Amino acid sequence: MLRAISRTFLTGLITLLPVVLTVYLLYWLVVTAEAALGSVIRLALPEYLYWPGMGTIAGLLIVFLVGLLMHAYLVRRLFAWGEQILFHLPLVKSVYRAIRDFFDYFSPDKQKDFEQVVAVSIGDTGMQVIGFVTQELPERLPEGFREEGSILVYLPLSYMIGGYAVLMPRSAVRPLDMSMEEAMRFTLTAGVTGTTRTPRSEGSN
Repeated sequence: MLRAISRTFLTGLITLLPVVLTVYLLYWLVVTAEAALGSVIRLALPEYLYWPGMGTIAGLLIVFLVGLLMHAYLVRRLFAWGEQILFHLPLVKSVYRAIRDFFDYFSPDKQKDFEQVVAVSIGDTGMQVIGFVTQELPERLPEGFREEGSILVYLPLSYMIGGYAVLMPRSAVRPLDMSMEEAMRFTLTAGVTGTTRTPRSEGSN
C-alpha cells in the first residue's frame, strides 16, 4: 500500500516538476529584468510615463538587439576578443567555458554545423551510439586526417559534458530520422526521456 502511494506521488511529482520549474524560471527572468531595467527606465522617464512591464520589454529588446549585432563581423570580433580575456582568467575561464559550451549545443548556428543525425556502429560489438555528421568533404579536413570513404562524426557524451570528433567509414554510419533538436535533447538526458516525435514516414500517411 505504502509503495503504491509512493509511486503515485512520484509520478505526480515528475509530471508537475518540469512545468513548475519552467514557470518559475520564466517568472524569475521577468522579475529580474523588471527590477534591473525598470529602475533604469524610471530614472530616464517621468514617473507618470512608466508602467509595469517596461523593464521586461526592454530586456527582450536588448536580447534581440544583441542577436542582430552578432551578425556584424566587427561585433563578432570584439566579442571574441572579450572572450579571450575571460578564457585567460583563473577560475572564471572554467566556469564561463562550461556554461558557454552547454548553451552552444542549443544555438541555431551550432545546429547548422551538424549535417545529419546518425547511428554509429562500434566495431563488431553490435553497439550503436548517436552522432552528428560534421564534415563529409575530405578536402576540408586536416592533412593526415583524411581517408577515402570516411566522414567526420561528432560523438557527444551524455549530459553534453564533452564529446569526440571521430573519422568514421561511411559503412559504419546509418542516418537516423531525427531532427537535430530532438537528437540533442535525447543525448542530453542520456535517453531517459525517450523520444516523443512521430517519424516522418508515419506522420506523412
